[in-house]
Amino acid sequence: MTKRDNKDYIYSLEIPVRDYELDAEGIVNNANYLHYLEYTRHCFCKQAGFSFKRMSDEGIVPVVNHIEVDYKTPLRSGDVMVSKLWIERRGVRFVFCQDIYNKSTGSLVIKANVSVVCIEGSQLSRGEKLAEAFKRYL
Repeated sequence: MTKRDNKDYIYSLEIPVRDYELDAEGIVNNANYLHYLEYTRHCFCKQAGFSFKRMSDEGIVPVVNHIEVDYKTPLRSGDVMVSKLWIERRGVRFVFCQDIYNKSTGSLVIKANVSVVCIEGSQLSRGEKLAEAFKRYL
């Protein structure tokens, strides 16, 4: 996975843990982290001026084609996480490098790389429209 360094983060979002996201052991179920990662990407895109609604209106369909997640420490009821990301372009792929931290302890909860490709007109594209929209972040 890509080296983590705070200077690389371009977006940060606080998300509270909700009790219905916990498993029988009282920790956040691993599948919920994928939701947190996706929610963070959606919020980032909206803040960057290229929301998923706008992408859809412009005929761009971003598709996750690979996710790599390392789970480090669990979150529990009452915790607040800080979800951070930066984005890299690797050929036709846009890789969202995402880390989640426990706000109160500062502990790394997960680190993930989420690879996204763009479909335009039913075909894989080079993602030039997305690259243009995110050029100040790449």
